[in-house]
Amino acid sequence: MKNNNEKLRGIFARLDSLDYVKPEQIPNIDLYMDQVTTFMDEHLKKSKRYPDDKVLTKTMINNYAKNNLLPPPIKKKYTREHMLLLIYIYYFKNFLAFSDIETLFQPITEEHFMDHSELSLQDIYEQIFSQEKDQMKQLKEDLIRKFRAVQTVFTEQEEEDREYLQLFAFICALGFDVYLKKQTMELLIDQIREERTSDGKKKK
Repeated sequence: MKNNNEKLRGIFARLDSLDYVKPEQIPNIDLYMDQVTTFMDEHLKKSKRYPDDKVLTKTMINNYAKNNLLPPPIKKKYTREHMLLLIYIYYFKNFLAFSDIETLFQPITEEHFMDHSELSLQDIYEQIFSQEKDQMKQLKEDLIRKFRAVQTVFTEQEEEDREYLQLFAFICALGFDVYLKKQTMELLIDQIREERTSDGKKKK
């Protein structure tokens, strides 16, 4: 059985294996739905929890369109802009309701989808993901801080019990962090929704 230090090293190895889909990896041609699901499964497979998990299915794509997260395809084909939105959805759906993602996406799809402005959706994607390395570095530093903090508790317990209690405390610390960040995201999205409603921009 691995001790907690070994588990932390395993977490770091897992994080180092993750990567995001780079714009240049997305085909320059529009794709049919089967091609979209195949592409996403191939390029995001390292982020799957279990090998049999599906990154994206036809049903998922249809649900995203039904819930106004994704503009409809053009002649049954999906553009690079569709692909970029699907990548965002892949991450956001883990902790945001569809209604929140819809609210968050509306200004983006209205102003920047299909080159409606000088700043394209790809430009936005590239700028956001250019921060990935710095954010990963900060995450690792935060994980180390939390890990070291929980090593100061339950120190009088027997080794096996101490290891588990400290691991439990570590997971709780991570969970509280996620909870607070989710609360913050939801608060900001509620403010976006309220502002758009007051400006008469909310989609009917």
